[in-house]
Amino acid sequence: MKKFFSKIRNKANAAVITAKTFVANKKAEGYVDSGVKILIAVVIGALLLAGLYALFNSTIMPTVTQKVTGLFNYKG
Repeated sequence: MKKFFSKIRNKANAAVITAKTFVANKKAEGYVDSGVKILIAVVIGALLLAGLYALFNSTIMPTVTQKVTGLFNYKG
């Protein structure tokens, strides 16, 4: 029985230590940082795609163009 309570106490202590280190972590990675990174990636991707369209002066991804056209030509 003593061994059983010792295991439970050790697991509880490990959980408390994990929680304390999680709260004490001062790393600056948060929701805002991740959102800004995603936004920057989307904007840079859009700029690159717009640059390719301007450079080649034609449709770069025909499948996407067909799908978007199909979405807006809905007759229901």
